[in-house]
Amino acid sequence: MRDVSIVGIGQLPVEKTTSKSLRQLGAAAVRLAMEDANVEKVDALFASNMLADELQGQKHIAALIADEANLTGIEALQVGAAMASGAAALRMAYLAVGSGEADLAVAVGVEKMSEGVAAPALAKALDVEREVADGATMITKNAELMRLYFERYKVPEDGLVNFPVTAHRNARNNPNALFYGQSVSPRSVRNSRVVYPPLRLMDCSPICDGAAAVVLAPSQEARAYSPHPVMILASSVSTDRFRVEDRANPLWLEAAHISAQKAFRLANVNREDVNLYEVHDAFSIMACLLLEAVGFAEPGQGWRLAAEKRIGLRGEIPITTMGGLKARGHPIGATGLYQTCEIVLQLTERAGKNQVRNASIAMMQSVGAAATTVLTHIFGSNVANS
Repeated sequence: MRDVSIVGIGQLPVEKTTSKSLRQLGAAAVRLAMEDANVEKVDALFASNMLADELQGQKHIAALIADEANLTGIEALQVGAAMASGAAALRMAYLAVGSGEADLAVAVGVEKMSEGVAAPALAKALDVEREVADGATMITKNAELMRLYFERYKVPEDGLVNFPVTAHRNARNNPNALFYGQSVSPRSVRNSRVVYPPLRLMDCSPICDGAAAVVLAPSQEARAYSPHPVMILASSVSTDRFRVEDRANPLWLEAAHISAQKAFRLANVNREDVNLYEVHDAFSIMACLLLEAVGFAEPGQGWRLAAEKRIGLRGEIPITTMGGLKARGHPIGATGLYQTCEIVLQLTERAGKNQVRNASIAMMQSVGAAATTVLTHIFGSNVANS
């Protein structure tokens, strides 16, 4: 495997609803990323999307976007891993370039959640026969995890409040965020309506539309395309028991732990080397459990990182540095690629008011369903790899 770097990024502002079609969204993000990389052609395109066949009646997304972006003739494949699809597309592009199968590859994610009702389609990432048939949704599963966590570890009722507060504080300075220019208070989080006890509205990421893309190239050629390439130091994926109820300890995210440990070995970095962590905060409890699974906190102590304000931009482990899923928005298929674009901005010191000081190593995790599938990526700046 040859080393692989990101040489171009493109992201559209996340919107509550957009008039653009799927093909327009995806192609626009691809063009932005290719323009950033100063390339007119790529060898392969890997597209991520979860809901288009349900909400827009559209399959074959990768070829659709390639056609709209005037990239016909290239390899164009759709990649899926439920809510982690964006990270899966990134991994496939990474493997294509790393293996030599492609010299330039683009990973693009797109989602229009505003058309139709997303919740039933999202629930299909769970076990249709043994969970969905009994009324389970992503909201109910995360609410159950939250309730169990509170009960087992005697967490205060407002113990997770600072997860959404931190995300919104960071989104305030991100022009691509759904909640750009806005902020929330701990009180507004505590007073938001209960959607499924004990889960409140402000504990959940919003329904939204968006698209993002990145261009990958061999690291040995990266500076020919970009003055500020970012190397992908590791890409790993792991799975857990499909149903949460079948796991020995539902509050221990084994797939997140395994994929993180493998990524650390591949990247030859230690957890303490990580300067920022783009966590999959689709729900406050998921961010908390991921911090514990990776080892940033002991089991039952992840909530304290938020409560003690150690996850902010100047904190012990900065997370959701541009707003995260909660406040930048979580257009499912595009989320992992928004996370990637934001990491590139951080590692190249282009994150503006949200810049993490001396950031040279970044970590990203993306979660499919209730942490059934977890992808981990680790990135390094030129400084870290020169």
